[in-house]
Amino acid sequence: MRTLACLFAFFLIALPATAQDRKEVDLALAMAIDISGSIDPDEAKLQREGYVQAFRDPIIVKALLGGPNGRVAVTYYEWSDSWMQKLLIDWTLLDSEAAVEAFARRLAAAPISIARRTSISGAIRYAIPLFGRSPYDAARKVLDISGDGSNNDGGLVTDMRHEALKDRIVINGLPIMNDRPNPFGFPNETDLDRYYLHCVTGGPRSFVEVARSFEDFPRAVRKKLLQEVADRAPQSDFDIGDLGVPSLERKRGGLQLAQAGRPRRGSSEEDYTKFIRPEYELGCDVGERRSREFWQRRFGVTPD
Repeated sequence: MRTLACLFAFFLIALPATAQDRKEVDLALAMAIDISGSIDPDEAKLQREGYVQAFRDPIIVKALLGGPNGRVAVTYYEWSDSWMQKLLIDWTLLDSEAAVEAFARRLAAAPISIARRTSISGAIRYAIPLFGRSPYDAARKVLDISGDGSNNDGGLVTDMRHEALKDRIVINGLPIMNDRPNPFGFPNETDLDRYYLHCVTGGPRSFVEVARSFEDFPRAVRKKLLQEVADRAPQSDFDIGDLGVPSLERKRGGLQLAQAGRPRRGSSEEDYTKFIRPEYELGCDVGERRSREFWQRRFGVTPD
């Protein structure tokens, strides 16, 4: 008996630290921020400040620490071209007010950069293994994508969304309805909110929170984070339990669209891939088509 006890103790010691020490968290949240060429340095700064302010908001701090486990895990990366993703802060445990403030300080101090194309599909592809190597056991996995344009580089966004949903990663969207002139002369996308709803987001209780401008971004980030932490879709007059029925909520100039019903809580077999909106009437390759048409019309060439 003593020999068996010794062997068991040796087995525990021999286990990798990640297997012994994985903490349970209420939420694993990956924040993916657009730094494509359509975003100028001032706009990039407004985006960053929006997240920094949100994580310094006492109400959000209370929500982050108020779940059953009293802690969440977060990571923050920027994206543009299909293979251009920049990890600013790797998985970080937020289990105290001091930890949340330290995360906000790190985020505020990180350099701001701008790249070129817009590959939402690349941003989603990058997130899948990122969640896979998280050192925490999460009750929920949420990818939060913000951006000011539709996918125009890399694979189809719906293909990568499907792969993420297969891994039970919920995707929420924060499209920025930007009316500033595009540096390249590319027209603004007035349907970007609908594009994000139909083509980008997915999973149970997934939703779109719209920023009506970069100046509106801090409000939108704060509202979105509160709902993600609470795992609650927007309230509306519509029955969001029925798939395919969007809800719209207008508050303080913001527009919010919810798309997906609620799975049975505690069901480990729930298929997340069914929690998506019907196909977009303009097609989810509309960004690629618009990009090709624009460059062909303006310069007589198509982008590489």
